[in-house]
Formats: sequence, C-alpha cells, structure tokens
Amino acid sequence: MLAEGSHYATPLAETAHAFARDVMRPVALAYDESEEYPLDELRAAARLGLTCYDLPTAYGGGGVEGLRERCAVIEELSWGDSPIAWVIGQGGFFAGPVLALGSDEQKERYLPQLSSQDPPACSVAITEPAHGSDSAAIETQARRVDGGYVIDGHKTFIGNGHIADVCVVFATVEPGSRSRGITAFVVERDDPGFVRGPRLHKMGSRCFPASEVRFEECFVPDERRLGAEGEGFSGLMHVFDVALVPLAASTLGLGRAALELAVEHAKEREAFGQPIHRFQAVSFRLADAKLRLDQARLMTLHAADLADAGRPFSTEAAMAKLAASEASGAATWAAVQTLGGAGYIRDSLAQKWFRDAKLDEIWDGTSDIMRLLIARSLFA
Repeated sequence: MLAEGSHYATPLAETAHAFARDVMRPVALAYDESEEYPLDELRAAARLGLTCYDLPTAYGGGGVEGLRERCAVIEELSWGDSPIAWVIGQGGFFAGPVLALGSDEQKERYLPQLSSQDPPACSVAITEPAHGSDSAAIETQARRVDGGYVIDGHKTFIGNGHIADVCVVFATVEPGSRSRGITAFVVERDDPGFVRGPRLHKMGSRCFPASEVRFEECFVPDERRLGAEGEGFSGLMHVFDVALVPLAASTLGLGRAALELAVEHAKEREAFGQPIHRFQAVSFRLADAKLRLDQARLMTLHAADLADAGRPFSTEAAMAKLAASEASGAATWAAVQTLGGAGYIRDSLAQKWFRDAKLDEIWDGTSDIMRLLIARSLFA
C-alpha cells in the first residue's frame, strides 16, 4: 500500500515519505528563516539509512543501485523540503566521483564514514567565479611537486563549502588544455591552504549552504588524487549525467508539494459564493501544473530506466532535468498565484517553495545548457 501522498510503492520510499511528512515539513519554514544547517534532521535521516541508501553495501550503505529507486526516495524527501533533502543527499553526491574514479583504498577510506549516524559534511568543488556551465574551462591549478600536488584556485557556489570535512576538487594539471588536464583530488578540512567560506546568502534553498572555497598553496599527497591525471573530466561528466536524474526527481517532489497545497486551498477558499476551484482561471492553471509535473515524471523515470539498463541516457537526463525544473517552477508559481496574499507572506510555504524552485533551473546546468545539450544530440 502506498504511503499517504506517496507516488511509489516501495518500503524505502514509504520511509522517506513518512520522514518528510513528520520530520522535515514541520521545520522547513524555520530553517528557511534562520538559514541554519539542519544537523538534527541530517542525523535523524542517518539513523534511518536515508543518507546512505544508495551506497554499496561493502561500505556500509543500503546497496540501492538503481536510479529509479533513488528517484523515488529523493522525490519523497523533497516533497517534505528540498533544501533539507539535499543536505541529506550530499554524501551521495560526494561519493559519485570517488566511486567513478577512486581506487579500492580510497573508497575504503572515504565511503564508510558516509554511512555513519553522524556523517561528515561533504563537498564537491567544481564551479568557479568565471566558469559555471563550461566545466572544461576550470582554472584552478594542481601543480605537481615532490610527493603530491599544490592546488591554487577559487571555487564558488559550493554546497557545504564553509563546513566541509572532505571535498572533491576538480583542478587542471595542464592549464589551457581544457578537458585534457582536468583531474580530481580529495582535500580534507585540516589541509593547510584549504580556505572554507565565506558563505553565500541565497534567495532560496537557504538551509543547504553554498559557499566560496579557496585553495592557497594547498598541498595534497599523491594518494588523494582520484584516478589518473586527465581522467577527471570524463568522471565529472558521468557524475553530472547521473546527478541530473535524481535532481529532476527532487524538483518534482517540490512541485508536487506546491500543487497539493494549491489544490487544498482552492477547495477551501470561497469567493463570490463558491469555492475558487470552480473558476476556470484557477482550476485550469492547476490542471496545467499537474500535466507538466506528470509529464516530467515520466521523462525522469524513462531516463532512470535507461541508466539502470546500461543504455545511453545523457540526452534523456538533460530532458528530464529541464522539463522537471520548469514544471516545478510553474507549479510553485501557480501555488502562490492561487493562494494570493496568503501565499505571499513569509509564513507561507508557497512563497518558500517558489524561491526554492528557481535554483533547480540554474544549478547542475541551467535550462539554457540543458537545451544546448538536447540540441547537440539532434545533430550529432
């Protein structure tokens, strides 16, 4: 039997939905106002296995490998609150390049701690002030020295950056070579020259912190390079392709929550002697939101199924992310519009979700970049 409000008949999705309903949703507005890091909720999620369900069992994780199952979980968590959901899921994002590029020794060193009941704060440092969507243009440099590398550079919009215990940083070992020189390294919080912060104060998604990070003559030993020199870009692109699909699912959870709120309001709110859902101006915009969200969900699950079958899915991932993020943006707009003044005040979840949803059209590839990737696939 489906958990109340859940779209997915799996035990893990039901657990995620109950956690989202009982733990995440009640504190969502408070964390949005305070911008505090939801450490208590992160630890509570860890006790249920929701921080490591997608890690291999060999490293203490839940062993969920399929993207379809991961999408089910992340949609339910984001239905509760998408910023808290991304705090919960950040360990899995960090694990991506370690699993894709790391040695057995590196996996054994870093992955088991992600399955603890007090998981570390993890970061992946890619974006730079002058380079967001063009990842091949990374300017942060890793210069070979005796026993390792010295990293110099500036990253921005880094999730968990100001509190990171461990960070995968992408840098170039061959400046000017674009993708050919991109290499990944693990930096630890006590490494000299690893400067965390300042924190960036965002329009939405406030309790999932983003920060600037600097590397100032930061020495990293050889054993913390992930893969060979120059392998970082291919690993990065694989991680991005995989990440786009759960990101699409996450923004669907947010949009679904907003639509549900708007529908309930439209049933209860009366104007001119009748519930406002009887006015087509209201009911049609909510019907359109429902249509777009369900279409995007089908595209997301299609991309997940292709990935799970070992088939190419890069274009489908871009299509899912684009469709889901724009559907969620439309659904949250429809929620604020339907609630009117009640949706605009700061103690309304509608206005919070409206601000949160905008980020999904920007991070991990803007809507413009998703369209570019889709267009390129047409003429490849």
